[in-house]
Amino acid sequence: MRESYRVAIVGATGAVGNTLLELLAARHFPIASLKLLASHRSAGEIITFKDEHIIVEEVTHDSFGDIDVVFSSAGATVSRKFIPTAVENGALVVDNTSAFRMDADTPLVVPEVNMDAARKHNGLIANPNCSTIQMMVALKPIYDAAGIKRIVVSTYQSVSGKSGRAVMELVRQTTSALQGKPIDLELFPHQMAFNVAFDWPFTDSGDSEEELKMVNETRKILDDETIGVSVTTVRVPVFYAHSESINVETHEKLTPAQARECLAHAPGVTLIDDPGNLKYPLAVDAAGKDDVYVGRIRDDASIKNGLNLWVVADNLRKGAALNAIQIAENLLC
Repeated sequence: MRESYRVAIVGATGAVGNTLLELLAARHFPIASLKLLASHRSAGEIITFKDEHIIVEEVTHDSFGDIDVVFSSAGATVSRKFIPTAVENGALVVDNTSAFRMDADTPLVVPEVNMDAARKHNGLIANPNCSTIQMMVALKPIYDAAGIKRIVVSTYQSVSGKSGRAVMELVRQTTSALQGKPIDLELFPHQMAFNVAFDWPFTDSGDSEEELKMVNETRKILDDETIGVSVTTVRVPVFYAHSESINVETHEKLTPAQARECLAHAPGVTLIDDPGNLKYPLAVDAAGKDDVYVGRIRDDASIKNGLNLWVVADNLRKGAALNAIQIAENLLC
């Protein structure tokens, strides 16, 4: 292993890119040099990393000749166009888009769950969907202890999962709504302020693209095609952190106490489960934090081996940037 690496971030000016920069500095990732890449619209911007002022460059096929590690978060179209070139140039790429997640030869990895899969990479590793990541961190201890037959999950996803611009649009919508002014829609298909909305394209099956991502990614990460997965994803007027209501049917009986014991010692999990004292995971508490927070663990009396859980995590950190960095750290550091 080397002492330091030449790193590039594709999509450096976006919300995930900004979080990557923050975490790379905070975690002292061994960086020899840092190249920041984005579209031509953002080229020329100056970003400060530690004490260095770095000019953002337009991403091209010539951007990767001197790069060891690439973190990509500029969207699936950009990744499909440029990431194969980075791999061909010998870089290790952790891609945070949907471009390669379901490719048979590309590992889809959550370090706490299936890090061994990453070691079989051919230069490219995919970061799962933000909602899938936090669900997998919470459910892997239960899967190991009792097996999982079926998952039913409803997500309550923050607007930062769409983009940094979406956060500002929610601010503007909220201000307009409170002042009784008309709501202008720019990025959202419906009013987001004081509303719960569906915010992803729908497929012919009636499922949204986001819902199908969670179904397919869950089975790939756990390497278990037998698991039934039913998903409903919605967007809520929260700035940061996704919340999930998860119902699982296990193969073997697992009591809530046993589930808490599994999760209390699970990597990347913080257990907050004292509802009698109003202690349970909240989006405002998870925002800006690295762990996945789990609580409200209780029996589902409607089925033989059922459990309900409430799971919250920062979608930009563990749901994106942190997961990507942890993959690279496990392989390189």
